[in-house]
Amino acid sequence: MPARTSRHATILEVAFEAGASKTSVSRYFSGERERLSPALQRRISEAALKLGYRPNQIARGLKGGSSRLLGMLVADIRNPYSVAVMHGVEQACRELGYSLLVANTDNDPAQERTHLALLASYRVEGLVINAAGSPAHELQNLTGQGMPLVLLDRWLEELEVDRVGLDNALAVDMAIDHLKAQGYRHLLFLSEPVGLASPRQQRWQRFERRLADEPALHGERHDPALDGTAVCTIIEAFLARAGRPAAVLCANGNVTLAATRALQALGIRLGEVGLLGIDELDWCGLVPPGITTLAQPTEVIGRTAVQQLLARLGDSGDALPPCHTLFPPTLIARGSTRLSDTDDVEDNDKETP
Repeated sequence: MPARTSRHATILEVAFEAGASKTSVSRYFSGERERLSPALQRRISEAALKLGYRPNQIARGLKGGSSRLLGMLVADIRNPYSVAVMHGVEQACRELGYSLLVANTDNDPAQERTHLALLASYRVEGLVINAAGSPAHELQNLTGQGMPLVLLDRWLEELEVDRVGLDNALAVDMAIDHLKAQGYRHLLFLSEPVGLASPRQQRWQRFERRLADEPALHGERHDPALDGTAVCTIIEAFLARAGRPAAVLCANGNVTLAATRALQALGIRLGEVGLLGIDELDWCGLVPPGITTLAQPTEVIGRTAVQQLLARLGDSGDALPPCHTLFPPTLIARGSTRLSDTDDVEDNDKETP
């Protein structure tokens, strides 16, 4: 008999087809299938497939039950970091029997408010938030209604909720220590416009602190719009002022790409001017001689966000203090930070790579 494809099949029809009770079918689709025998699970699965049955998770949530839905708000879905972390979130959801609803704000605070309201209307059980603006008021309203939240990558200091992300101070320390060890003494820190994005603020502030603490280091910081002309102009002017050996430290993957293009346009060989980027991207190992990066554990970050969110869904969730989990990056050293012995460097600054 050909399989039915009607999306209007009911739970009663599945129960009849499987020779099971409505309660058993309900348990199968509500995350309690371990209470059923393997044979019964198989019959229900085959019946649902044959009838084209899909449980209405939103309706389940409206009735006061568990929707098995989690929501994720992403500031910029085009950002490779966002895609990589979202994959970790989705994988963890799937393994734990949840589905994921994702909304992209395009770094627009108005869209952010709209999507927050939309995700709440779908009765998601918790939210992973990669904030674009400063939606503290809206998020405080949600937490007041019992909605568990985890902030991903970008913090809102006025909001005491769980946080998961990179240890930004450690990342900048690792970057500067590596560049120093390679012989670079003049450092240019490039970031996208800092604005309210806390990771950019934290990396920027740590860079300034290190320069203040180490007189032997000289540096500048800029946060231009990432068009080629602006980045080329900044790098060219910096090199004219600072001299060599000099290196560019990029605050994220988008900046690394812009700086790579600018150095190529200026005819500058990587290594002659160092280049190090926070965030590992697939192409970084393909551009000769390879671009040194600090790789974030994006899969682990995404999975940890889900684990912390689900910890809040238990009866004791409200009793847990806010959990702030920061992960170290991994240095992937390549040729872009290998200062050649033949480069013209200042003798009093030169250090053996």
